Amino acid sequence: MNKEELVKEIAKKTRMPQKQVAEVISLMIDSIEKSVAKGKRVTLVGFGTFEARKRAARTGRNPQTGAEIKIPAKTVPAFSAGKKFKEIVSK
Repeated sequence: MNKEELVKEIAKKTRMPQKQVAEVISLMIDSIEKSVAKGKRVTLVGFGTFEARKRAARTGRNPQTGAEIKIPAKTVPAFSAGKKFKEIVSK
């Protein structure tokens, strides 16, 4: 399912205009992105938690040449599924 399909499904279930649903979803995503970028955790109880995680610097290998390369530390976005979400998916 992509964003457009999600908008259509929610609009149908809520009887809200698709344009309004799309705006709400975009604002939600934007708010989550900005909060995580600031180092905050965003928890949607039952669904999951969005957060930024730090990856340590490490040594890797160039797959073409086999030469060792240094991979710098960085911060990446992460999502941990909540208990209810995990239960629904595992059924």
